Amino acid sequence: MRTMEFKMERPGKLSEGQTVYIWEGELPSNYYYTAGIPEDMSLAMSPNIPFRKRLKSKEGTVTAISENPKGFYITVTFDEDEPE
Repeated sequence: MRTMEFKMERPGKLSEGQTVYIWEGELPSNYYYTAGIPEDMSLAMSPNIPFRKRLKSKEGTVTAISENPKGFYITVTFDEDEPE
């Protein structure tokens, strides 16, 4: 199982156990991912991910929601192995 953390700007829209869908964006040297639901496709965003650690899954499950001084974060689990 692979896990990733996403920054969520609008708390209350997602809950633990919920399925989220992933959209991939590409930068010159990285990928980034947006997590959302069909009604709202951009609820949370990943940090930049190097090409060698590209995410293959297009959906995952929210396993945790947390808050710290920088904001709200969700942890999403995917059905794939962690990259090396």
